[in-house]
Amino acid sequence: MPVPHIRIATPDDEDDLGRLDRATWSTLHAVTPRPRPPYEPFYNERFGPRDHLVAELDGVLVGYVRLGHPTSLACNSHVRQIQGLAVSEAARGTGVGRALLRAVQDEARRQGARRISLRVLGHNTPARKLYESEGFVVEGVLPEEFLLDGGYVDDVFMGRAL
Repeated sequence: MPVPHIRIATPDDEDDLGRLDRATWSTLHAVTPRPRPPYEPFYNERFGPRDHLVAELDGVLVGYVRLGHPTSLACNSHVRQIQGLAVSEAARGTGVGRALLRAVQDEARRQGARRISLRVLGHNTPARKLYESEGFVVEGVLPEEFLLDGGYVDDVFMGRAL
């Protein structure tokens, strides 16, 4: 099985990242409506290339993870938050998600973070199992926080020390 190459995103990755983001959209993990043309740019004022790690297999972009600050407060600057993770359908089950998760924790440490957190929908069992296998624990649950496809879904907070 090929090993994914993980790197910091570049401005040239924007179109590929936008396509990947739209192709992987699902109510399993998304709380926003399905993207429709004209599509918003992938990068924006809040998140640019430096906030994303990308995974490539054989030179093809197959995944990304977005790392941000949970708040803009100085007293919270020691925490980083995973604010997006996507892997193409074709690359699922190949270790890309795990490689991205490990790389983003290394990047958070490099940035001086002591903790990393994330939010995941309660019904996203594959993601929750991956996060748990990498040391994340449930730190809180907002029951029935979202109404998706006619059903109420919990918002699960997970985190771990770095």
